[in-house]
Amino acid sequence: MKIKYLIIAFFLLGINSSFAQSSKDESTVLQISKDKWQWMADKNVDKLKDLFDDKAKFVHMSGTWKKDEELEIIKTGSIWYKKATIHDSAIEVSGKTGIVWNRITLESIVRGNEAKVEFTVTEVYQKQGKDWKLLALTFSSVRDTHQIKK
Repeated sequence: MKIKYLIIAFFLLGINSSFAQSSKDESTVLQISKDKWQWMADKNVDKLKDLFDDKAKFVHMSGTWKKDEELEIIKTGSIWYKKATIHDSAIEVSGKTGIVWNRITLESIVRGNEAKVEFTVTEVYQKQGKDWKLLALTFSSVRDTHQIKK
């Protein structure tokens, strides 16, 4: 009988530990996502270079490009992500993969023209060693009434 209770206790501890790790990973990835917007606004390509996986892809309204192109666009100000106001976020972490959906208003300067656009941005992260790396970032133009289902 004691063995039965020990097995149940270890099982419950394992479940609790799994939820705690998932919750910790979720808050970590959400913070990285938030920090990324500030680094983009600040044109901090050094921080972004470390965050972006070497094979990362970026899907914008005007095209798709890879890490080096995105960093160059940010560095030169071809697109200046001046301010991203996050209205809503959702996250799911499964194993070493985290997906973030942010509903944002992006204030930017694109090739010299000011823009203020509502987007839902999908970000895919992967845990590599102790660090989370951004694998993909996709902007989807949406209405300001769009809601992210959680």
